Amino acid sequence: MKKIILALVCMFGITYINAQTIEELKAEQAPKKDSIAALQAKVDAIQSKIDAFPGWKKGAFGTIGGTLAGFDNWYSKGSPNSSTGNIGFTVNAFANLTQEKYFWRNSANVNLSWVKFDDKDDDTDNSDFQEATDVFSITSLFGYKLSEKFAISTLGEYKTTILSNFNDPGYLDLGVGATWTPITDLVVVIHPLNYNFVFSDGDSNFESSLGAKIVADYTKQLGAVNFKTNFSAFQSYKDADYSNWTWTNSFGYTLWKGIGVGFDLGLRKNKQEALNYALDDDESATFDTIDNKLQTYWMFGLNYSF
Repeated sequence: MKKIILALVCMFGITYINAQTIEELKAEQAPKKDSIAALQAKVDAIQSKIDAFPGWKKGAFGTIGGTLAGFDNWYSKGSPNSSTGNIGFTVNAFANLTQEKYFWRNSANVNLSWVKFDDKDDDTDNSDFQEATDVFSITSLFGYKLSEKFAISTLGEYKTTILSNFNDPGYLDLGVGATWTPITDLVVVIHPLNYNFVFSDGDSNFESSLGAKIVADYTKQLGAVNFKTNFSAFQSYKDADYSNWTWTNSFGYTLWKGIGVGFDLGLRKNKQEALNYALDDDESATFDTIDNKLQTYWMFGLNYSF
């Protein structure tokens, strides 16, 4: 009996000592976390000053995502013998030149993905990988500074697909106006004089027109985090049906030696594209009869920062 009591006393004593040790360690850890946060804030402030210096600033980061699966005699699903796959990647790159009197900002975004579904019991289905997401855009902005935050500027922006239907349609915006840079990483472009060239093959309903261009871009690298959001809109003076907008967002978090996790989200509204798609099924479709639904894509996967 004495041995049992002694064992219980020792057990409770060890538990108390461990609990006390954990609390002591947590108490010791708290001020170190505060010190790390303070040091990181100082590092970020210094980095902001470095970014503001004249010269070229270049960088890129991207996301790779993919899944592969195979089923044999899996009777609970509609196609018990099948293989599926989804592979994609996103790349965001920039090269920006800042000088005392002018700046030149260049960026590119590529988002491509492929999917497959092979029903092994159906010899007529397509077993190859097929294009899913297909986004390509490149932008070049030149500005002559009137002050630290305002500049007169000219912008060229090209958007299309590259896996299929290259330049069908393709959009080229060329315009002039003003650029506002309220902080180092944010650029707001307002060009009231912009021509939206739309390229397409064959008989189509795409129209080029004169209008206004608005772009807002925020690109930031903060420690292990890479973030980019870009909103690009064209408002046609000829007809509102020729207007369009695209909003893309990319986020990457580095975990180890440039490798981490990433997430990409894209939104778009383009009535000319919606009409062109509807005409494949209904030749009588018009701008007034179609449903201009919100276009979206997203991707989650491994991320790599250059």
